[in-house]
Amino acid sequence: MATETTLQPFDFARDPFATKQRGLWEMAFQRLIRNRLAFVSAIILIFITVLAISAQLVPFIERHDATVQQYAVVNEGPSSEYWLGTDILGRDMWARLLYGTLFSLKIGLGTQLIVLLVGITIGMGAALGGKLSDTILMWFTDLAYAFPDLLAIILLRQVLFGRDWPIIGTGDPQIPGFPSAILGTILAISLVSWVTIARLVRGQMLSIKEQDYVLAARSIGASPWRVVRAHMLPNTLSTVIVSVTFGIPLAIFAEGALGFIGLGVPSPYTSLGALMGDGYAYLFVNNWLVVWPAIMVAILMLCFTFLGDGLRDALDPRTRK
Repeated sequence: MATETTLQPFDFARDPFATKQRGLWEMAFQRLIRNRLAFVSAIILIFITVLAISAQLVPFIERHDATVQQYAVVNEGPSSEYWLGTDILGRDMWARLLYGTLFSLKIGLGTQLIVLLVGITIGMGAALGGKLSDTILMWFTDLAYAFPDLLAIILLRQVLFGRDWPIIGTGDPQIPGFPSAILGTILAISLVSWVTIARLVRGQMLSIKEQDYVLAARSIGASPWRVVRAHMLPNTLSTVIVSVTFGIPLAIFAEGALGFIGLGVPSPYTSLGALMGDGYAYLFVNNWLVVWPAIMVAILMLCFTFLGDGLRDALDPRTRK
């Protein structure tokens, strides 16, 4: 006589996938450490970030105020007193380079934070919604993708987030250490840069939601939010993290282009792009004004690129050893 079996409810508090997921992230971190180029790049980025932040807190590191004008030492070359020389107004280039690097990093990280939120939201809405929402959101994504990036950023920065805009465009700080003009730059770049992550999230989730482990979780009574949070998002994050890592230097480069043509951070604030734009007019008088910020931009872009390559290899299951 066959015995009747009763299905017991699944205990989500003891989800074995949680332990498995932590193991995968731990292995990815170990593979990243073994990638010497990516590991050294991460160390350099941490060092530059800590140095730029510390310069605003410890006067010894900054040596001279980045905004103080000293007309007796205009356009001096590197020396023991001014390590990287001075600009056309006698301001210390070492202090201004650290100051500009900090603001460029704020713009890069702030941009990717907004891109991450917008991209994941639209990508999830397209993948998990119905056919109508997928069509509408992807049509909107394709429309945003059709505009040239730099041209769209310039238009948004000047028209929607211009300096005369009552909230974003004013020069007064809205957040301590974060002037509203930088918020306008971040928003302008973010509204153009979210398309890639939205497409990646949509593609990944469309593939993942048909996998056996997702179907099994649904069959045992897992709620849609539980399936998304415990299974779909963790398996999408690896691709998103790599995309964000590559997006940070692109945002810094976009801000540099805006600063170079005079649409970036207004005075007395500065960024790496603004430093290059200010120094370009005096390139044949004092080429150090362009060399130092250009070197810093190159270092940041190379380090983020190498780190992104390392993260891509570490998080790719096909490269596991």
